[in-house]
Amino acid sequence: MRRGLSLFNMTSLALGLAFLYLPIAILVIYSFNASRLVTVWGGWSLRWYAALIDDRAMLDAAAASFAIAAASAAAATVLGTMAALALARFGRFRGRLAFSAMIYAPLVMPEVILGLSLLLLFVALGIERGFWTIVAAHATFTMCFVTVIVQSRLVNFDRALEEAAMDLGAGPVRTFTAITLPLIRPAIVAGFLLAFTLSLDDLVIASFTAGPGSTTLPMRVYSQVRLGVSPEINAISTLMLAVVGIVLLSVAALSRGRAQ
Repeated sequence: MRRGLSLFNMTSLALGLAFLYLPIAILVIYSFNASRLVTVWGGWSLRWYAALIDDRAMLDAAAASFAIAAASAAAATVLGTMAALALARFGRFRGRLAFSAMIYAPLVMPEVILGLSLLLLFVALGIERGFWTIVAAHATFTMCFVTVIVQSRLVNFDRALEEAAMDLGAGPVRTFTAITLPLIRPAIVAGFLLAFTLSLDDLVIASFTAGPGSTTLPMRVYSQVRLGVSPEINAISTLMLAVVGIVLLSVAALSRGRAQ
């Protein structure tokens, strides 16, 4: 019985991994396809990577996406960490319920509603849409994810360590920077990476809050896919996978080195 259950678990795991990663593997393989038709294999070639170098619009969109993701993730990490500290440390303060509702609302709110509401806000305030409106929108959207991650770490935090530091003469700022921040750093890094990924992936909110000259890579890819999938899209997607993979491996290696 146990052997049959183990075989079932292994088979389910293999099918699940295949469902998740086989399409990505096919995309990477077909990015080296010499044929213009994405469904017809024409041999190995770097043709579409060379064409991508000459596609200024695609490269500008990719650069804009990474810049927006970095800026919005940084803002979301700072704001989300502050919100998590308030929820975890300040107890049942007045307005806590409303504050929590506003923080967690983007978790359950459809992106199209959030994007439309931010568009109406920017129009009402007379703010010209562009790079910084997308950054603000993405920071608003991803801040709740950072808050959830950091707050979950603070719930199990040993406050005795902070009390010991203050008993030894450390002030609140010194205690936070020397004790609290290093212990919750993994959660902060995880929140930043999640916010960065969500911003890099977003299409709906960026479509509402973008302006002329602020096209992101998902918007650019979507506009081209509507006219037909080009092997060049496979190439840029493969490069993005490589960049994100390198960043994740670097963070994992750095975290492991500090743990040792």
